[in-house]
Amino acid sequence: MLVNARERCDTGQMTATGEPIHRADPHAVSVHSKLNWLRAGVLGANDGIVSVAALVVGVAAATTDVAAILIAGVASVLAGATSMGLGEYVSVSTQRDTERALIAKERRELDTMPQHELEELEQLYREKGLSRETARVVARELTEHDALAAHLEAELHINQDDVVSPWHAAGASALSFLIGAVLPMLAILLPPPEWRIPTTFVAVIVALAVTGWTSAWIGGAPRTRAVLRVTIGGALALAATWAIGALLGVAV
Repeated sequence: MLVNARERCDTGQMTATGEPIHRADPHAVSVHSKLNWLRAGVLGANDGIVSVAALVVGVAAATTDVAAILIAGVASVLAGATSMGLGEYVSVSTQRDTERALIAKERRELDTMPQHELEELEQLYREKGLSRETARVVARELTEHDALAAHLEAELHINQDDVVSPWHAAGASALSFLIGAVLPMLAILLPPPEWRIPTTFVAVIVALAVTGWTSAWIGGAPRTRAVLRVTIGGALALAATWAIGALLGVAV
């Protein structure tokens, strides 16, 4: 006799093939979403550090005029934060519109051809390894419970209650960029002229190492590789803009 599929999912018992069924964590979706926001924030801060630092180092290599460095830095911060926010808003809005269109399409299909959708759901679970009988039981019980949610999860991997917000994404991206940009601005403006560039180089490399380690920790990736990747890339960007600024300063 088949055990009720929903009960097995809730109690962590075994499937018909002898594999354990893990009980779904009700907070899994929200935790995953929070990790995505945190990862986006780290990457936004990384962009703020590198782009602003590269620009102010290039200007500082060409001139010691603190007003010129400040103007260039502020312009870079505002332009970068605006660009990050708008880019994230457009990107996430497109994703949200696509998700909403898919949800509406799935709802129409469930209304117009429920039997076909039930068979489709059963086939999806069979493709995941369930036997025909078990897949039929799972498909029927999930359909009775919430047909739309079952199809969205199995077919499209979408949670209708977790559609992304473009405003939240834009705000988080712009804010993280601004936070990241604070360090190179302080490092280039506070020291005396002869220490501006070395101080900024050291501060930026340390900050990039921290953000690289953090992003790798969040994603479960190797820490050393991530740290080397962002620090080497950032150092090359700073070296390139410093060289260009120095050449332009000599030329002028």
